[in-house]
Amino acid sequence: MVKIIQDQSQVHCQSEYETLKKVVLCEPQYMEIKEVINDVQKQYVNDNIDRSLAISQHQQFEKALENAGVEVIKLTPSKDHPEQVFTRDIGFTLGNHLFISEMANPIRQGEEKVLADWMNEHDIFYKKLSEHSIEGGDVIVDGHRVFIGISHRTSMDAIKVLQKELTDFDILPIVFNPKYLHLDCVFNILSAKDALIFPDALDKKMVELLSSMYNLIEVSESEQFSMGTNVLSIGQNRVISLPINHDVNLQMRQHGYQVIEVDFSEIIKSGGSFRCCSMPIERR
Repeated sequence: MVKIIQDQSQVHCQSEYETLKKVVLCEPQYMEIKEVINDVQKQYVNDNIDRSLAISQHQQFEKALENAGVEVIKLTPSKDHPEQVFTRDIGFTLGNHLFISEMANPIRQGEEKVLADWMNEHDIFYKKLSEHSIEGGDVIVDGHRVFIGISHRTSMDAIKVLQKELTDFDILPIVFNPKYLHLDCVFNILSAKDALIFPDALDKKMVELLSSMYNLIEVSESEQFSMGTNVLSIGQNRVISLPINHDVNLQMRQHGYQVIEVDFSEIIKSGGSFRCCSMPIERR
């Protein structure tokens, strides 16, 4: 089921906001809405994706990361994987454990093998989860506390496996409206004190629980649709966000964050933004 490797010194992510050192991306060379698998894609399926524009925007994202001192690892795009740009889902790092996901949707199955091949080639150790579906977009870490969304992509059975294996972590399952795809589309941690949330997607009691842990910055319905919650924290209060999400960006700046704006308007047509398109394997 799970291959356990002892030497895990090459990976480390203890939170969503430590300084990002190393991240996995994949250029959207073959990106398209080939099969509608989320609500956002329903709105853009007729227009589909302008690949040249998507590639250009992704390159600007990569440049912003490199300018911030982040080492960018690029997986080789495959014409068989139109959703491959969303590297967050194919794996996740909890502490010194790197997991490769079990993808739920057939159109995305096989992406995880590309990641595993790269890890094997570079002697980076990981555990492959293969019994139950789980995707990294539903996994959010903050120290020893890990939030995992229960969605159409991540099952409670998968969460139970992690709870048994990772006894040093307090794993908190979160039920949310699955129309929003992954947990990071409605909830995202910015720092030890602040988090973004689209409260309409969660149960009132869960929102109250999260508000007891964080100062919750609310995202409107319109900016949730344009992936206002799906920002990427890169450490030292720096956050990469879309320029179109004016209210979210203003609120983050008012809370002391440096907002780095990158146009990602073509890529978000497929239902994901900066967090979805990045899989951190090292934060310090």
